[in-house]
Amino acid sequence: MMYRVGIVAPGGVQLLDVAGPLDVFAEANAQAGRPVYDLAVVALEDGPVMTSSGRRLLPDIVAPTAVSETFDTLLVAGAPRAQDVALQPGVIDWLRMEAARSRRFGSVCSGAFLLGQAGLISGKRVTTHWAVADALSQRFPDAIVEPDAISIFDGPLRTAAGVTAGLDLALALVEEDLGVEIARAVAAQLVMFFKRGAGQMQFSRRGLSAPTGRSALQEVQRWIAAHPADDHGVEKLAARIGMSPRHFARLFRTETGLTPAVFVETVRIEAVRRMLETGDIAPKQVAAACGFKEPDTLRRAFLRRVGVTPAEYRRRHSTT
Repeated sequence: MMYRVGIVAPGGVQLLDVAGPLDVFAEANAQAGRPVYDLAVVALEDGPVMTSSGRRLLPDIVAPTAVSETFDTLLVAGAPRAQDVALQPGVIDWLRMEAARSRRFGSVCSGAFLLGQAGLISGKRVTTHWAVADALSQRFPDAIVEPDAISIFDGPLRTAAGVTAGLDLALALVEEDLGVEIARAVAAQLVMFFKRGAGQMQFSRRGLSAPTGRSALQEVQRWIAAHPADDHGVEKLAARIGMSPRHFARLFRTETGLTPAVFVETVRIEAVRRMLETGDIAPKQVAAACGFKEPDTLRRAFLRRVGVTPAEYRRRHSTT
């Protein structure tokens, strides 16, 4: 049977969010030796779609005028400013109707924001690009956002993390339709992992923003960042600015949004990442230089915060 696949390309779309999945489905056709997937790019208004790279994309279909279309799979691609895209009522109605009629639907990257406007992620487990995961959760609090996942299947809803994760999602859909052997052949031909290791938080560069709060608290934050290996217990930090530990802890959390302990650990994890990426220091030395008493303590914290072990992170991201 033929599977009709539509990929919605909003204005400013990231081209790889569209082209990546299309190439996976096209390669599946080649590996199957027959046309399994019938592919279409869907625009939200007439005319070429201007992509984030400044190149124009010619769509096959324009929603919501394409009322006679029936998709087996409908995916909404993301855009760098997808959070700011306000869908027209007619487009929202069209998305709801097509999602209800399709066997499965979903999003790539920040396309989840457009699904959210149509009420299609309420009560569902979803993922998106790590950089906008918090914003998605705040805007659509009924959605269960999992920022580390590469892709998530929740009933007919399929969502993928940032950009290249769209290829992972499309490959998973091919495996679902055509089996593991065809999917492995597609991955081999496209020189991509059949199953990507770990999650997307290993790529995160969110870290910490500039120091916030009153000047005394900003001075403490800068001190912690400059001296990650020091003892940064609440008592010592409070003493630096002449406050009681209890008052300091309460004020720090109110003005920064983080407890002192979480802030300190975040600073130390970022310091570890920099050392793993640019140096060849032994794990015990990295731990000591960044304020972790034992390598095992570092390993547990790093695995919890980044999603991979320090050794695996160095293997994947080291520049030395």
